[in-house]
Amino acid sequence: MDLEILEADVRDEDAMARAMEGVGTVVHLAAFGSVVESVQDPVANFEVNVRGTLVALRAAAAAGIGKFVFASTGGAIMGNAQPPVDEGTLPWPISPYGASKLCGEAYCHAFAGSFDLPVVALRFANVYGPVSAHKKGVITNFIRLALRREPLVVYGDGFATRDFLYVEDLCDGICAAVDAPLADEVVHLASGEETSIGGLAQLILDLTGSTGVPIHYEERRRGEVEKTFARPDRAAELLGFSPTHTLAEGLQKTVEWFAEREQAPSTVG
Repeated sequence: MDLEILEADVRDEDAMARAMEGVGTVVHLAAFGSVVESVQDPVANFEVNVRGTLVALRAAAAAGIGKFVFASTGGAIMGNAQPPVDEGTLPWPISPYGASKLCGEAYCHAFAGSFDLPVVALRFANVYGPVSAHKKGVITNFIRLALRREPLVVYGDGFATRDFLYVEDLCDGICAAVDAPLADEVVHLASGEETSIGGLAQLILDLTGSTGVPIHYEERRRGEVEKTFARPDRAAELLGFSPTHTLAEGLQKTVEWFAEREQAPSTVG
């Protein structure tokens, strides 16, 4: 397969126009992805996630792209809605990051309606897996601390919950969305399983063989939702999507990837 890599800012209109040349499908993954950092700097979050998405959509519409797949979020966009959530649940973001993704979805629907651009907004669960050293999420943080045998830090009482999705399952869902004959849809890509952050911390300690490493609890951070997980029923119906990895299986592969690249004890199980 021939690939061309164009390094550019998603807000650069000329670069986005060039990136769309001769392309049939766009999968828009560029984002300012941190909830905590979006609270600290909501303007930068808006610039990348909202204006950047608008620039990408305009370029796609001008180029006559056949499908635009947008990476949204299944947790932050819902705020503290009672889980499990689905596509019929009213979005109610409590962070600038969640708000920016809801704006992105709205622009996708607007371009479908005004410019006949086929769009699919995929609401990702919390994605994890190998090749994720660049991510700032809880799993990356916990694994690195556990491998160094340093205390894990949980913000809140540990009973907050998330929906975790292994990266290979996510990619299968994205590919299915690219191929599906959809013109203007929102679909949750999720495991459908609710996992507590405290339970996640303990599981990672077990998988890294980090017996005796403490878990410290600190004050809950602003903008982070308390409990969230999503039903994947619509993804199964429209995309034939069904995750194949359990959390333990996916974490084992992720731990092994990090252990090969970072200082770690020899007892990774």
